[in-house]
Amino acid sequence: MADYESILKDKKNQLIRKSLQMSVFVGAPSLAIVDETALFTAATGVIKALPTGYEDLGWTTTDGAQFSRSVTSSDVTSAGSTEPTRSDITADTTTMQVSAQETKLLTLGIYTGADLSSYVTEDPNGSITVQQSSKPIARYYRVLGIGVDDTDDGEFYLVRSMPRAKVSDFADQALNNGDDPALWGFTFQAFEDSVAGYANAYMLGGPGCKALAVEMGATLGT
Repeated sequence: MADYESILKDKKNQLIRKSLQMSVFVGAPSLAIVDETALFTAATGVIKALPTGYEDLGWTTTDGAQFSRSVTSSDVTSAGSTEPTRSDITADTTTMQVSAQETKLLTLGIYTGADLSSYVTEDPNGSITVQQSSKPIARYYRVLGIGVDDTDDGEFYLVRSMPRAKVSDFADQALNNGDDPALWGFTFQAFEDSVAGYANAYMLGGPGCKALAVEMGATLGT
């Protein structure tokens, strides 16, 4: 006798992924774009080192990197219809929000919008001063969010790539003696890169991904 369990059910707990560890890497727009060919070894899927210049934000809050997608539509309504008779997408925006816990030139530069890539301290005492411009410019970055999961066959990577992103919002910062450190929170908004041809890419890879690719619905190339 046919039933749901025998003919319809197709649930695989081995395809449920988590990011047991994660990092957000940020680089200048002059750096090479990191696509799947640059990130994963062709034969095995083992991850490669990122090009020189990509920096890790370091430790973040337990929220990690939070991605949001906002879609706006223009709808046509017609007499006699209870739903739009035509709907066109007019905007599709992806953002990534992250709160960095490490205080360093990278996080300070993103938070203030200052270019600190060649910063030299004013005095030998190591003090650092960054003046926030009263006329900030739109500074763009290459941003990679990389999460890693463990499988029986090795690491499984979940990657979000924004080859051209700028900071669209900043979180409040508190200086106190509570449980939270001083945070550098910001939201990156993705924009289409003319070279890459996209604003936001999802990449899966690693030996664990290779072992599960067919189960995920993919056909392995030759």
